[in-house]
Amino acid sequence: MIAVPQTAVNLAKRFEGFHRVPKNDPLRSAYPYICPAGFWTVGFGHQCKPDHPPITEMEAEVYLAQDLTTALAATLRYCPVLATESEGRLAAIVDFTFNLGAGRLQTSTLRRRINQRDWVASAAELRRWVYGGGRVLPGLVIRRDAETTLLLRAPD
Repeated sequence: MIAVPQTAVNLAKRFEGFHRVPKNDPLRSAYPYICPAGFWTVGFGHQCKPDHPPITEMEAEVYLAQDLTTALAATLRYCPVLATESEGRLAAIVDFTFNLGAGRLQTSTLRRRINQRDWVASAAELRRWVYGGGRVLPGLVIRRDAETTLLLRAPD
């Protein structure tokens, strides 16, 4: 089995962040919040119920590892060509899948372009996924740019 690329972990942490930590919390626990797309989230982008208890950064790391493992499995199921591509390309699409969900990848033109190994068209498709809650989110524009950079980078 292919391991989750460290680059995907780094992307998820960078763009999700460890949010909603009250200044007076000695454990530095993160509390659930509604993300810009309207979902209840805790830690590093882990979807949860509104009444989820606060979690420590260590607990958030465990959730992230589980969530990225799920995203990796879905990515390889829908884009099997990525199993033989560079770690950067795999990491870019694992991060996309983690961020938007396997269902979005499964039904996308992005999936078709990746499986055709058309990296320029894949990058163009990736850049289209910048909406959350019906509006362009600047954070998603930056995230898709980072993923696109990895996708287009020459193989190692």
